[in-house]
Amino acid sequence: MFSTKAPPLPGGTMKNTLHRLRQRRDELGMTTAEYTVGTLGACTVGGVLVKIGQSEWFGDLVKDVIGKIPDLLPF
Repeated sequence: MFSTKAPPLPGGTMKNTLHRLRQRRDELGMTTAEYTVGTLGACTVGGVLVKIGQSEWFGDLVKDVIGKIPDLLPF
C-alpha cells in the first residue's frame, strides 16, 4: 500500500547530487555581496540627501516653495 522509502533524488546518481549541492554552496556568498552593494548604495544616496538637506540654499528653496503654496490655493 504505502511505501516508506523516500523518493529518489532528481538527477540520478549521488555524484550528480553532490555536484549540485557544491554548486549551490559556492553561490551562497553572492546574495551577501549583492545585499552589501545595495546597502552601500542606499547609504550613499541617503548621505547625499542629508548633505543637500543641510545646505542653506536647499532650506531657502523649501521655504520659498512652502511660501508660494497659499497663492496657488483657490480658497
